[in-house]
Amino acid sequence: RLQDPSIEVILLEPSRTFVSCPFSNLVLSGVESIDALTLGYDRLRAHGVKVRHEAATAVEPDTRRVRIGEGYLEYDRLVVAPGVDFMWDQVEGVAGQESTILHAWKAGPQTVELARRLQAVPDNGVVLMTVPPAPFRCPPGPYERACQIAWYLKTKKPGAKLIVLDANNDIVSKTALFKAAFQSYPNLDFRPTSKIERVDLTTREVVPAIGDRVKYDVLNLIPPQRAGAIAVQAGLADPNNRWCEVNHVTFESVKRPGVHVIGDATSGLPVPKSGNIANATGKICATAIVHLLNGKEPPVLAPGNTCYSWVNDREAIAVV
Repeated sequence: RLQDPSIEVILLEPSRTFVSCPFSNLVLSGVESIDALTLGYDRLRAHGVKVRHEAATAVEPDTRRVRIGEGYLEYDRLVVAPGVDFMWDQVEGVAGQESTILHAWKAGPQTVELARRLQAVPDNGVVLMTVPPAPFRCPPGPYERACQIAWYLKTKKPGAKLIVLDANNDIVSKTALFKAAFQSYPNLDFRPTSKIERVDLTTREVVPAIGDRVKYDVLNLIPPQRAGAIAVQAGLADPNNRWCEVNHVTFESVKRPGVHVIGDATSGLPVPKSGNIANATGKICATAIVHLLNGKEPPVLAPGNTCYSWVNDREAIAVV
């Protein structure tokens, strides 16, 4: 709309508010409030975007239309931002009880509930957090969260501790910086190469593939991830139905012409699944679409990434 006001832009978004994942780890430590991270969509409407709080239930690339309830919307160009879904089938012991497990990897009610459980943990309690195999949304996110939980426990529950079971061989983002930050938290027990094999919700224990089972008072299980379900339904995901490969210049799907994929769901790009990258690639995609709709060659633009991670209530580390 900013580059070509003649283009009609429709946003389908089921939620009436947007809750920012960046800064949401600070809600767990009480440094930030969820209300401060919650925004509406009126600013988009002010730019002429038609916002409809409805869910797209299916995409039909061959007929260039999107199903909404019992009806359809036709499009010239479609942008899909499916985000991530969780691969619960890779976590034994949670079948049928997925909704009761706190991942808090989509900011909102689960973030608030995890903060509440941290506040209620016994002073000698154990908080257990798991990190899935990469790639996943926000590579430094689990380690920032570990710092925030460890800081909270250190200042509010000095007898409690945090155990982090990381499926990866090492910290996957800002490795040296996070390792330095972890030195401030003797209550943080970080265990790499600790992929979880099974969860026993009855006995409140997690069984890693290597090592002894771990008992917990509060569990924050971040499961393995893939592109959101609608991307799989639309045939945008790769053969293992995990991520969506896109053209690096336009973010158009390599499998479905006319459909662009942005955000954490994309693959084949030498960039992390970060909020800053999602923002930058969204702008690149929009610019490409304006050019394509006007019969012009899209420019080649490179996204930049700046990422800050809070390691306590006052200090952050960064990569650019």
